[in-house]
Amino acid sequence: MKHHLHLGLGNFFRAHQAWYTGADPTWDITAFTGRSPDLAAALTRQNCRYNLVVRGPSEDRIEPQTAIKTALPGTDLAAWCSWMSRPSVAVLTLTVTEAAYADFVPRRLIAGLTARRAAGAGPIAIVPCDNIPANGSTTARAVTALADPALARWITDNVTFVTTMVDRITPRNPAPGVDVITESFTEWILSGDFPAGRPTWEAAGARFVTDVVPHETRKLLLLNGAHTLLAYAGSALGHTTVASAVADPTCRTWLNEWWDEASRHVPLPAPELLAYRAALLTRFANPRIRHTLAQIATDGSQKLPIRVLPVLRAERSAGRLPTGAIRILASWINHLRGTGAPLNDTAAAPYLDRASSSRAILTLLAPDLAHDEDLLKALP
Repeated sequence: MKHHLHLGLGNFFRAHQAWYTGADPTWDITAFTGRSPDLAAALTRQNCRYNLVVRGPSEDRIEPQTAIKTALPGTDLAAWCSWMSRPSVAVLTLTVTEAAYADFVPRRLIAGLTARRAAGAGPIAIVPCDNIPANGSTTARAVTALADPALARWITDNVTFVTTMVDRITPRNPAPGVDVITESFTEWILSGDFPAGRPTWEAAGARFVTDVVPHETRKLLLLNGAHTLLAYAGSALGHTTVASAVADPTCRTWLNEWWDEASRHVPLPAPELLAYRAALLTRFANPRIRHTLAQIATDGSQKLPIRVLPVLRAERSAGRLPTGAIRILASWINHLRGTGAPLNDTAAAPYLDRASSSRAILTLLAPDLAHDEDLLKALP
């Protein structure tokens, strides 16, 4: 039996990567939480069994999930290193949020890979599944920067970092328990090598490509960027969920403005992008998926540079003043000042110190834009 190891035992993992691995009964999953041990304990009490509640516009489909065999707290470093030392562990996936790649992920991977090297456990593929551009190479750089020379050489020879794009809207479950509510749509696109093998994820619809970037860009800008727009501009209008906001004609107009701008910078055919936009409107409008704007608004200072600023920079370089991108940035600045969804951002402190000045905020967020006077005139 081969093992799929995972770090970041949250709802999205259990609705997405665990669901894909469940299509291959020859693989088991051992999953660690991020920092909190609570979910591991709750799952263990249920023998790691839970239901995936696939929520359509009018009815639910219940899918029992059995791929996870062991759930452990991320605080148990000894158990983490022990599992990373097993030759049967061939794949490690990660879902820990964008912010964790600055510190938590590299340190945890260094500890596990050090133990794996010492045990002679052989090669492994590391598969980050968070919304950061080129997440495979980004993770590789963060890890090797912390490794000593001997470990860095071993990583080069034995570890691959797979780039992925993941998509399945999975809101927080408002009810207690370990069941997961998700939408029917799901997508997983991967590029990279698996030197010790992998589950047959394609049996559940995963796609393996030579270049993830076009698909990653489509998702980050059109879906995640749209979510960011609704989180700040939509919540400022009093909306609390994606479905509520997208039912508002004003918000739909704002979405289309943003999508028109962002689509110019997605390297995929225009008909494909138009079809994706139409599908997003249908997905966003599902009234039975309670995806809260407060949840999406979390950690905006890490999300805007990835989801919004690339479009803003490209549009300004082309001599355009992009209404949609500026609206998102302005709404986030107002969010820092107390408008809309509650502020919940682990890196917000330096921005709050500068919150009265848009120029000061831009100097920190995007120094190259801080002296763009036309842009500054459009900000609050």
